[in-house]
Amino acid sequence: MIKRTSVFIVLAIAFLGSSLYASVANGPMRGLSNKQFIKDMFLGWNLGNTMDASPGETGWGNPVTTQAMIDVVAKGGFKTMREPVTWNGHFGGAPDYTIDSTWMDRVAAIANYALNDSMYVIVNTHHDGWYDLAATGADSIAVQAEVVAIWTQIANEFKDYSDYLIFEIFNEPNADAQDQYSGGDAQNRADLAAYQIAAVAAIRATGGNNATRKILLQGISASPIAVSVATIPVVDSNILISIHTYDPNGFCMSCSPNTWGSASDSSGIRNDLASESTMVADKGGCAVVGEWGSEACDVTASRALHAYYYAQQVRDHEMVPVWWDDGGIEEGSNGYGILDRTSNPPSWAFPTIAAALLAGATSATFTVSTINEPTKERTVSYDLQERAGIVNYSLPATSFVSLRLYTMQGRVVSTLVKSVQSAGKYEVKLPARSISLGNYILELKAGNDLVTKRVTVF
Repeated sequence: MIKRTSVFIVLAIAFLGSSLYASVANGPMRGLSNKQFIKDMFLGWNLGNTMDASPGETGWGNPVTTQAMIDVVAKGGFKTMREPVTWNGHFGGAPDYTIDSTWMDRVAAIANYALNDSMYVIVNTHHDGWYDLAATGADSIAVQAEVVAIWTQIANEFKDYSDYLIFEIFNEPNADAQDQYSGGDAQNRADLAAYQIAAVAAIRATGGNNATRKILLQGISASPIAVSVATIPVVDSNILISIHTYDPNGFCMSCSPNTWGSASDSSGIRNDLASESTMVADKGGCAVVGEWGSEACDVTASRALHAYYYAQQVRDHEMVPVWWDDGGIEEGSNGYGILDRTSNPPSWAFPTIAAALLAGATSATFTVSTINEPTKERTVSYDLQERAGIVNYSLPATSFVSLRLYTMQGRVVSTLVKSVQSAGKYEVKLPARSISLGNYILELKAGNDLVTKRVTVF
C-alpha cells in the first residue's frame, strides 16, 4: 500500500492541442474530440429515481445517496454516472426562476461523489414537463426565457468544473407532443430545437469551461428513430447525441418474454444498433445511450446475457451504454436496479449483471475514427512522469511552462511551476502532505502544447 505522501498515476498521458482551451481560465479542459470523449466515457450507470423523484431525493423510496454507493459503482468498472435531476418544484417564479440553493448544493454534492472517483458525470433536467412542445408565438418565447434562466444557473454552478462534467438538455422531451414516441409533429420538433438552441447559447454565454463543455441533446422522447434524431440541432462541435434504447421492448420493458438469448434476439440488436449508429453518424457520429436495461421480472441469467451483449454491441457501434438503475431490486418486480443502495455497506444486488456489463463493454472494439479529431498532431514528447510524489518532465525547447494540480471539479490545488524554462529535464516535488486524499489532474502547459495525467493521492 502506497502511503498518502505518494501519488500513483491512474491513466496514461493525453497529448492535446492547447489551442482548444486557450481561453479557459479554469480547468482542465482536455480538448478531446467527441470520439475520444465517447471512448473514454466507456460504461455508465444512472442514479435513477433519486434527484429526479418527487418531492425530493428520497421521495420514491430510495435512500439518501452516499459516497459509498458511488464508490461501489466506480469499483465495478463504470466510468460514467448520469445524475437525473428534476428542477421543477425547486425554483421560483418568473422572471428569475431562482433555483433553491439547498437543492443546487445537493445536486453538486452528488456529482462530486462521482468526480471523486474519477467518473464522468451527466447532469440534466429530468421530468421537467413545464416546457410546452406545442407552444407558438409568445408562449414559445416565454418557455425559452425559462429554459435560459434555469440553464444559466446550472451552468454557473458548474462553470469551473473540468470536462468530466457534462450537461444534458432535457430528458425524453415530449411535453404536449403529438405521437410522443414517433418523433412528434413539425411544431413539436421546432419548439424542442428552439429550446435546445436557447439552452446551449445560455450555457456557452456563462463562459469559462462552459464555452467548450460537452452537451448532450435528444430528439422527441429520446427515441432512436430517424425523424427524432434528424432534427436535433448540433449547433457546435461539442454537442453529443443522446438516445434511449430499451431493446428489445418486450424483454426490457414488460418481461414479455422474460428470457433473451436466441440467434434472432442478438441479430435484432445488431440490426437496430447499426440503424441507430447511422442516424447518429449523420449528426456528427457521437452518441450516448443514456438509458437502457432490463427488469427484475426477467430471468436473471437472461438479463446478464443481454447486459453483456448489449454493452458490447453499443461499444462496438462507438457509443456509451448507460444502464438505467431506478433502485428497484426485488426479484420478480419491474425494477431496473442492480445496486443495493440500502445494504451496509452498499453492494451489488445482481453481481452477475454488473460483471456482465463490464465484461461486455471491455470485450468490444472501439476504433477512434478521424471524425472531429484535433487536426494538430503532437510531434514531440514531454515525457511527463510521476513516481513517489516526484514529477519529472522534459522540455524540447525554451518555453513558458505552467504545471498545475487540479481537483476533478476544476479547482486549482497547487501551481507547481509558472515560469520560462530552458530546454532540458526537470523535477518537481508534489506537496502531498498538504493535499487531501483523492483524485486529481496534473496539467503541464509548455508553449502551445498541453499534457495531462490523472493522479491519485492515497
